Amino acid sequence: MKVLKIGAVWCPGCLVMRPRWSEIEKEYPWLETIYYDYDEAEEEVKKWNVGSTLPVFIFLDKNDNEIVRLIGEQSKKKLEEVILENKDK
Repeated sequence: MKVLKIGAVWCPGCLVMRPRWSEIEKEYPWLETIYYDYDEAEEEVKKWNVGSTLPVFIFLDKNDNEIVRLIGEQSKKKLEEVILENKDK
């Protein structure tokens, strides 16, 4: 499973999520995270239709199709639920 993580250095919610996501990556090492900076990855931000509320987590299936999108600060529990419910897709 791939996760596109879109954030920015000026985003307070992104700063809150950084250590939380770090824990997720340690616990689920098979998870592939691709990070895009909102201000620097203009093409990807447009491609994935990302609005102005950050951070954005876009979970992709094996064919790189979007299966779940989470916007804003998320609990570790919510992130884990999405990962475990969709890990085989």
